[in-house]
Amino acid sequence: MKIVIAASEVVPFAKTGGLADVTGALPIALEKQGQDVIVVMPKYKCVSAGNLKPVIGGKSRVYFIKNQRYFNRDGLYGDKAGDYEDNLQRFSYFCKEALELLKQINFKPDIIHLHDWQTALIPLYLKAKYSHDAFYKDTKTILTVHNIGYQGLFAKEEFAQLDLDKSYFGIEGLEFYGKVNLLKGGLLFSDKLNTVSPTYSREIQTKEFGFGLEGVLHKRRAELSGILNGLDYSLWSPEGDGLIKAKYRADNLKDKYADKEDLQKLCGFAKNKEAPLLGIVSRLAEQKGFDILGKCLPDICRMGLQFVILGAGDLKYHRLLQRAAKKYPKNISLHLKFDNALAHRIYAGADIFLMPSRYEPCGLGQMISLRYGTLPLVFRTGGLADTVNKDNGFIFDRYSKDGLLGAIKEAVRVFQDRDKWLKMMKCGMKCDFSWDETAKKYLELYAEAKK
Repeated sequence: MKIVIAASEVVPFAKTGGLADVTGALPIALEKQGQDVIVVMPKYKCVSAGNLKPVIGGKSRVYFIKNQRYFNRDGLYGDKAGDYEDNLQRFSYFCKEALELLKQINFKPDIIHLHDWQTALIPLYLKAKYSHDAFYKDTKTILTVHNIGYQGLFAKEEFAQLDLDKSYFGIEGLEFYGKVNLLKGGLLFSDKLNTVSPTYSREIQTKEFGFGLEGVLHKRRAELSGILNGLDYSLWSPEGDGLIKAKYRADNLKDKYADKEDLQKLCGFAKNKEAPLLGIVSRLAEQKGFDILGKCLPDICRMGLQFVILGAGDLKYHRLLQRAAKKYPKNISLHLKFDNALAHRIYAGADIFLMPSRYEPCGLGQMISLRYGTLPLVFRTGGLADTVNKDNGFIFDRYSKDGLLGAIKEAVRVFQDRDKWLKMMKCGMKCDFSWDETAKKYLELYAEAKK
């Protein structure tokens, strides 16, 4: 099968978030399944001559859409002042040029796999511009929504710049409460839709999580599915992790305690194997649960727990956490930054990994922590609900301070039962969220689209 991955960011070339990790890993996994895959993305300023590579996997080729005016900038989507004002022009250009590129290189795709609003115009252009073109006669499109909160919204006056007939600006097109909504267009015109976990695919059909597009998604629910993102175990696995103090396996967990002592030393905590050590690696934002977590900090510290926090984000949470760390220096170690090496040490050294997200389309932190035998504690939502259960972690159902604190108390109680805790650790470490499994599910979805 000939497959095109079209995305606005791809590891190792350009990244702002998890989207890039997915679009960098999926082509390699698909190639291992014997597929012919190419990747198309913009050539940003950060994609310099030094990091231009012909492949990201074995044979997977990467093609860059060039335009100095649109893409030769420091940011991918914006700068400190906000989103770039011409993002509609930038990514509509990318969508049109991507389709022309495929004809130029004579890569006739069976599937064009689109990712998020930046690529969502491609199915509209296929219908509006290429419906009678034999080259694309058998091409099917699949749109993956990584986070429905990001939709590509623009003023209706900008519609004219899309080079589409005005009939495409209506209730059955791009119109969305008087604005242009690029993601909505992709949801309506793609052959298949999916998102990054089964639970999230159901959640986004509700008013609470649909961000105004729940009606469109419910209408197309027969074509909507959820596939969990994969995890790169060559990067995240305690038996081969060169960034942690001591490597370990599920059948040799005593070495994990060396990592716990190492983390306690780094954080300035008392070295105590019996003290539950909580960790969190996250963007500091309300979506990630910091509104309720902030209210729990005094209780956590009064319980005598140790808590290491790594991340950056909203200023109000920086300040809240700084005040707490100053008040409870023996209990809270705060690191307001992104630090990959420290993240590895937290995953390996902590006992409990917190992810109290209000919503989480997929989430990778809980998958990583499971691999490291660090039991995740999560709110029942999205990919968290699909990966964490009573056998490998802790889940709370009521999004509130009391709900979160109750789960923490339960985790601490179980922590005292060493036999049960070890059993849960080993269960988590056996979970398989590899990209090979994810690729197989995408191939099934591609086959459905081709029927």
